[in-house]
Amino acid sequence: MSYIRWTTFALAGALALACFAQAPAKKGKSSVTKKEFGKTPDGHAVELYTLTNANGMQAEIATYGGAVVKLTAPDRAGKFGDVVLGMDDLAGYEKQTAFFGALIGRYGNRIGKAQFALDGKTYKLPANDNGNTLHGGPRGFDKKVWTAKPGPGAELGLTYVSKDGEEGFPGTLTAHVLYTLTDKNEFRIDYTATTDKDTVVNLTNHTYFNLAGPGEGTVLKHEVAINASRFTPVDSTLIPTGELRPVKGTPFDFHNPTAIGARIDQNDEQLKFGKGYDHNWVLDKGAGGLTGAATVYEPATGRVMEVWTTEPGLQFYTGNFLDGTLKGKGKTFAHRGAFCMETQHFPDSPNKPSFPSTELKPGQTYKTTTIYRFSAR
Repeated sequence: MSYIRWTTFALAGALALACFAQAPAKKGKSSVTKKEFGKTPDGHAVELYTLTNANGMQAEIATYGGAVVKLTAPDRAGKFGDVVLGMDDLAGYEKQTAFFGALIGRYGNRIGKAQFALDGKTYKLPANDNGNTLHGGPRGFDKKVWTAKPGPGAELGLTYVSKDGEEGFPGTLTAHVLYTLTDKNEFRIDYTATTDKDTVVNLTNHTYFNLAGPGEGTVLKHEVAINASRFTPVDSTLIPTGELRPVKGTPFDFHNPTAIGARIDQNDEQLKFGKGYDHNWVLDKGAGGLTGAATVYEPATGRVMEVWTTEPGLQFYTGNFLDGTLKGKGKTFAHRGAFCMETQHFPDSPNKPSFPSTELKPGQTYKTTTIYRFSAR
């Protein structure tokens, strides 16, 4: 039944997208434009690229952290509006620690006790989160200036070379990310990476979404469906215990579309540990390739976001650490004023042999794809 419910919900979103995509005439050609976004304290110039598809949908990408600064999506009236949180300028991105819109690496999510063993050697990493390593360390990929190469249409390629030993990780890792806005109103992210030494890698994107608009209150009324029968429970420091726990009968069961706020404050140990949802769901994968991972619906605007990915996991985070002190785009970002859906391998996989491996060896190519598909109903 869960599969049938998910399929029905996903098909409804797909049909809504088809209706929207086919009804209006195209307004123009896809394009990429560039402007200066400032300089880092060490003198690196940062650029801001605007991707525009034929329907007028736009994404703004900064070369600092590869951050998604702006992303528009249609409401039920066909009007495009920004749906991501962000800062007003480069200085804002440099100061904030919420990873707004950023590319995350070398290892997205957490590595327990800030260390892991590989090929018989233990690698020590900087501890920046309760004794653990979060999102690659305090100077992860989100704090780096990426090299940009615009492509044809609404495409932007970004490259960053992480040197051997950076933030404690072994091997020189060359990471490529391709952002694409398709004329189906899809925001597509293709990740590839290669290494010259055995290493671990887990790349993702940390965009904060509010489908009603950035700063437009909380996301507690957004309705979420997640195509997963299990999740990875965590300890009090948010490191997975190693268990793959069934979601059935728990507040983590999103087979049926459910408002984010419906169960978020229930008396549940896992919700208390995360101060809400901040967990990895084990996706019910198909036969391979892209799998429908999640769908989010915002009732007031009618906006729908589908998440498709080749990854085995999805970190669903509900902005629990937003506390009303961050401001951007003329708004204040409230507690639980956004959600993240970070496609990924599981947290702490380097220390959990039973989890899907995140190891990458010379001669291999790390390759993943995630699509955020927007429509309205």
